[in-house]
Amino acid sequence: MMYQALLMQSIELGWDFYGPLLIFVGLIVLGVPIWASIGVATSALLIWSGALPLSLLGESLFDGIDHFALTAVPLFILTGDVLVRTGLSKKFLDVAEALTCWTRGGFGSATVLVCGMFSAISGSDAAGAAAVGRMTIARLVESGYPRPYACALVASGACTGILIPPSIAYIVIGLVLGISASTLFQAALIPGILILLSILITNTVVNRISNYENSDRLTGTEWLANVLKALKSGWYAFIVPVIIFWGIFSGSLTPTEAGATAVVVTIILGFILGTLKLSDFPSMLLSSAKVNGVIIPIIAFSLPLAQALAAMGVPQGFVYAITTLTESPELIILLMIGILIAAGCVMETTPNIVILAPLLKPLADEIGMNEIQFCVMMITTLGVGFITPPLGLNLFVVSGLTRESILKISARAVPFVLSMLVVVLMIAYIPELSTTLLPDIYK
Repeated sequence: MMYQALLMQSIELGWDFYGPLLIFVGLIVLGVPIWASIGVATSALLIWSGALPLSLLGESLFDGIDHFALTAVPLFILTGDVLVRTGLSKKFLDVAEALTCWTRGGFGSATVLVCGMFSAISGSDAAGAAAVGRMTIARLVESGYPRPYACALVASGACTGILIPPSIAYIVIGLVLGISASTLFQAALIPGILILLSILITNTVVNRISNYENSDRLTGTEWLANVLKALKSGWYAFIVPVIIFWGIFSGSLTPTEAGATAVVVTIILGFILGTLKLSDFPSMLLSSAKVNGVIIPIIAFSLPLAQALAAMGVPQGFVYAITTLTESPELIILLMIGILIAAGCVMETTPNIVILAPLLKPLADEIGMNEIQFCVMMITTLGVGFITPPLGLNLFVVSGLTRESILKISARAVPFVLSMLVVVLMIAYIPELSTTLLPDIYK
């Protein structure tokens, strides 16, 4: 009843809100790092609005990141880095290529499949785009794919990095909304596989229309023999994802424990294979620390911002404004998806999650959307932003690898964006896709 009463109040926002918002937008346009822009905007909001004492900012920064669940983030990032350095990622590609050699456009399909395999370990889109891009783009071009399309294919396939568990994005949204990351991982499995399948199907259709790849296809016993040969040669590479999935889905390991176990096992495999040396550790740790150093400050500064907005009643005012426009749950869901797509085009996933999740969650509650379904819909929709300009992080990663024009790559990525949006709509309107694997208490 108290929440309903809040919804009936029209909250008018003044320059104490719009001023910091304009400062934030201006800093982003000037190229100031996201975490610094959020920090300045948050400080301005606290000073002008008086919603919370400014003295609480320092305490909030440390309390916001003082969570055991966040330890999983650097662990999965490090696992992905070790995976590449030990050469285990190439074993994934060999198996993926063997599995898809019966299809038209086999190596293109293998590229998408290996993106999914890498995602099941690293939990990062950009890392997957860089690792898979280095292995496959040159071969895709040799197979007959235009370079911009090859880049778009890798960038799209790497979107599964935050969609297939273990995913850093689900750890972050679980922290923000107080939901178990393990529960979100279970809910994300079917939607993540659907996104992967949508990209595979899109590539097959585009390849059939444009006749890019005409490689010889193996069938029957030849295909089976090829798969068995690839598995015999690289079966040990799958120990890591098996440990992660078994540990998390059986409840034997928390995401943090699964990440730690995965790091140790990957390092041991690297030493056994002779592909990892002690001298590799400084650069490997530095590389992972740089990625982690981008994510954690954003979370630290975004949480006080979310608290200040909540204290000002912005989420309640937002719910009131939207429900005044329409009471149709179907239209409200479309509005939320539109907001998330627009936000994903101009800002990275982590700040979008920390800022928008507390804003949109009350709206989802108002229309009766399951909170787990809301989280999966939000992350999946934001995942599309990795291949949509102007920010499209994966576009920049593959462009940096190949020096190909971002505009050319983004134009070739349009079919993949459309197919992913179809899955987003399915997730938004079919709750069972997100809740089937969950205990009844979450349905």
